[in-house]
Amino acid sequence: MDLLHQINPLYSLSGLAVGFLVGLTGVGGGSLMTPLLVLAFGVHPATAVGTDLLYAAATKTVGTGVHGFKRTVQWNIVGRLAAGSIPATLATLWFMHERNGEGASGLITVTLGWALIVTAAAVLFRKTIVSAFASRATGLERWQVSALTVLLGAILGFLVSLTSVGAGALGMTVLLILYPRTDIPKLVGSDIAHAVPLTLIAGVGHWMLGSVDWTLLISLLSGSIPGIIVGSLLGSRTPDRVLRPLLATTLGLVGLKLLA
Repeated sequence: MDLLHQINPLYSLSGLAVGFLVGLTGVGGGSLMTPLLVLAFGVHPATAVGTDLLYAAATKTVGTGVHGFKRTVQWNIVGRLAAGSIPATLATLWFMHERNGEGASGLITVTLGWALIVTAAAVLFRKTIVSAFASRATGLERWQVSALTVLLGAILGFLVSLTSVGAGALGMTVLLILYPRTDIPKLVGSDIAHAVPLTLIAGVGHWMLGSVDWTLLISLLSGSIPGIIVGSLLGSRTPDRVLRPLLATTLGLVGLKLLA
């Protein structure tokens, strides 16, 4: 009850804005929320990442429920991704624990900056990237596709645990290359479903490391849930050719700001 009384309206408004953009564009909240907390509100990078991971776990759980009901989740893809991401997540959390916070802030900031720049490129040039590599992927053996999916999961586990960025735009771009014959809604549902255990395990790990702000988390969720609903309803009415360049430019500039 005390936490509810401590809800910060400014954080709730930020959650509303990010949730609206997530619903509008489909880009993961981590690439928007974490840099906002670090740059605009001065939240410690580790706390921003840890809090955002649990925030993502809550919102992705709702999304997974929707996709599960619509049967747009390929659980075999989810399993392959998790086979790589969960060990990588645990290894990254162990590394951060062994560092005992020493240099963690700088490492998170630099990795986050580069992750945002790569995410911006994935958002802006997704169609070009997919068309350039998808034809090569069609010639891969089934075991090669499986192995590359596990490798993708491991990369996402490292990135998400360290920065909370990557599970959305980056993961989806590679899945489109590896599974060109799978319906896009099923890849989207699989990507979201995989993000639940990934962000939950990473978020709990950050909580155990002491880098989660529960008051901040509840404030963000109170705004983001209605924001996601409104953004999702308006998404089909907003031209993609306007949204993608604007979002990619914003992410790129924020990434450069973090690296400066």
